[in-house]
Amino acid sequence: MRTSRKGAIVALAAILVLVAAACSGGGSTAASGGGEQAAAAPVGVQVTLADFTITPSTLSAPAGQALVFQVSNQGQSPHTFAMDVGGKTYDTGTVDPGATATLDVPALAAGSYQAYCAVPGHKEAGMTATVEASTGGTAGTSGTTSGGAAMSSTGMTAQQMADMHQAGVQAFLDGNQTDTQGGQLLRPTIENGVKVFQLTAEQVQWEISKGVFKPAMTFNGTVPGPEIHVNPGDRVRIVVQNQMDQPTTVHFHGMTVPNADDGVPFITQPPIMPGEYWTYEFTIKDPPGMYVYHSHFNSTEQVGSGMYGALIVEPKGGWKSVYGVRPQDEYTMFLGDGPLDYVLNGKSFPATLPLTASRGDWVLIHMANDGSLLHPMHLHGYHFEVVAEDGFALSRQNRYMADTLVVAPGSRYDILVHAIYPGAWAFHCHILPHVEGPQGMYGMVTALVVSK
Repeated sequence: MRTSRKGAIVALAAILVLVAAACSGGGSTAASGGGEQAAAAPVGVQVTLADFTITPSTLSAPAGQALVFQVSNQGQSPHTFAMDVGGKTYDTGTVDPGATATLDVPALAAGSYQAYCAVPGHKEAGMTATVEASTGGTAGTSGTTSGGAAMSSTGMTAQQMADMHQAGVQAFLDGNQTDTQGGQLLRPTIENGVKVFQLTAEQVQWEISKGVFKPAMTFNGTVPGPEIHVNPGDRVRIVVQNQMDQPTTVHFHGMTVPNADDGVPFITQPPIMPGEYWTYEFTIKDPPGMYVYHSHFNSTEQVGSGMYGALIVEPKGGWKSVYGVRPQDEYTMFLGDGPLDYVLNGKSFPATLPLTASRGDWVLIHMANDGSLLHPMHLHGYHFEVVAEDGFALSRQNRYMADTLVVAPGSRYDILVHAIYPGAWAFHCHILPHVEGPQGMYGMVTALVVSK
């Protein structure tokens, strides 16, 4: 979220120099299927899965004869091999790295069929193959399209791959984002000197990229939840109403609060049941920096589905009093993975928002990982200065320069970038399956766009 500069994102004219590699994780459910089986013995077909390809990309098979796919996973991620035949899905189920599986498929009528990995995001990342069933055919492979154009191992031509990659980048540069954005500033009401914030836990369909919606659990209907700003010494009251269909609580991650306000069910409080509310009240005792509020009930699902937000303790004298420079641009960046896939601030590229700055600006980025995986965040073209960890400003002698920062689950960092080089500079997770596949970039990718 951008907190210091207002207005629409201007046209991004620079060429975006961006990333590498592939997909998201998850599971799938196999559906049993029927179909008329031929009397002849099934034909065996060898298939190899990798990150993130199916080899061969085109398989030929005899029509009218049952098939047994012998599937080997040589990648580093779990995959499946699936086909839709006659309105039913045939799926190996999860095949772990180094493991093998078989998939029985009934006799196919002559025609083309798509095979794919059913792990969410893998098919979209290009993990597909084509099964060509023909009368009198035999099991085999094909390396060209019907028009003779050479196919890559992804099942697409080189030009198709380039075109899809370009389309995603252009959508990002054109500002083709979604209509909704999380992390908007939540303004309090003041009651007898207490800053009062209202949070509502609710389930929504959240648009992670243009036209792609995922079931989300949220605070106030967005991912991340609204951003709360306070000052040291403030008395705050946070009223949480639960409109979900399951219990929840709120934990203030990294903050010094009374034990009764720690938000752990059956240790410090009963869970907030559907239709009920709970009030947390405490005084801000921690130093300026980034803190997080998030669910602490069924947190694998709830936090993974979006129940987190930033609580920024702002210095009364401005950030220059803490970091020695006055940032002209200030952003909050949440790293997420899980049910919403790989996201930055609840969005997947190209729907992620760029971080924009004018040449010479100091850019302050508050960064937190509320996912369940490590994410090494890499900024192209710049070395940034790490100035705070977990809400505590580092002394000058302990600050350090980096271009890749490994952000562990639950960790928070403040980094400063002196934006002196114009252009669009990629900023992405460097676990490559979280950012790019054969069809282009997705997931945890954005850019620092510095105007001349």
